[in-house]
Amino acid sequence: MSSSDIFIGETIGTAVLILLGCGVVAGVVLKQSKAFEAGWVAITLGWGFAVLTGAYISAPLSGAHLNPAVTVGLAIEGGVEWSKVPIYFLGQMLGAVIGASLVWLAYLGHFHAHLTDREIVGGPGAQDTVAADKQQTSGAGPVLGVFSTGPEIRNVGQNLATEIIATAVLVLAILTQGLNGDGKGLGVIGVMITAFVVVGIGLSLGGPTGYAINPARDLGPRIAHALLPLPNKGGSDWGYAWIPVVGPLIGGAIAGGIYEIAFA
Repeated sequence: MSSSDIFIGETIGTAVLILLGCGVVAGVVLKQSKAFEAGWVAITLGWGFAVLTGAYISAPLSGAHLNPAVTVGLAIEGGVEWSKVPIYFLGQMLGAVIGASLVWLAYLGHFHAHLTDREIVGGPGAQDTVAADKQQTSGAGPVLGVFSTGPEIRNVGQNLATEIIATAVLVLAILTQGLNGDGKGLGVIGVMITAFVVVGIGLSLGGPTGYAINPARDLGPRIAHALLPLPNKGGSDWGYAWIPVVGPLIGGAIAGGIYEIAFA
């Protein structure tokens, strides 16, 4: 795979992943959406289908990593050259920002309706505006969950452990499926199995932190949230942002090590 193929494949695939994944969250969270309050099962299924779609699209070009933790695990396992890891990372981050921006565009009217609702932003007249210098700048704003993850119980050790464990399961499941005949990532069945694994992780381990299990999936949309023009959007919770980056990278590295010890 050439560097250009890797970059293009990861950018497009990750953009589709985030568009469909964050899109289902927007559908469930934003009050005037037809999918409003569809629940956690809808979100986990939506993310599984998002992985399936993004991976099928990008697999012929880049092998469909779509996740820096997967790239790290494959590099440790030996399936990816370390010199190409930064190219994967760049494509994944760019694709994540693009995908999150497309969610904003698709749900633009719903974001504005949600963020100008008195019940959401609070108090008489609060729907008119909140001056930029008075906006919340630290903790999570009212729609950050559409873009990025956050813990239900804020405990650094527990939150980090959850992301490490969940990501290690994901990456180990990918590594043990092997590559297709051309050496370009997972085959058709492997992509489908990976999507099911993502759904399973969401249902079983997603409750504490929202299961980022992917640094680009969390950081790219969080950057988009910080930059996009939305009224009363609040802060991007940068104090928490390192956990869904560092945790999955550690989990991916652990999975790569386990594979080398137990399966290689």
